[in-house]
Amino acid sequence: MFGTKKLRTLGGDLGSAIKGFKKAMNEDDDSAKKTTAEEEAPAQKLSHKE
Repeated sequence: MFGTKKLRTLGGDLGSAIKGFKKAMNEDDDSAKKTTAEEEAPAQKLSHKE
């Protein structure tokens, strides 16, 4: 159905797509952790002012 050249290209493209997807997921997780830490920090400061 496909020649070896097409299969090689398809495999490389698929691998690149998966790698990009994983990178985007990790970046999203890192930004979510950073946002959560920033939101918790002011709340802790307010509770210590009592």
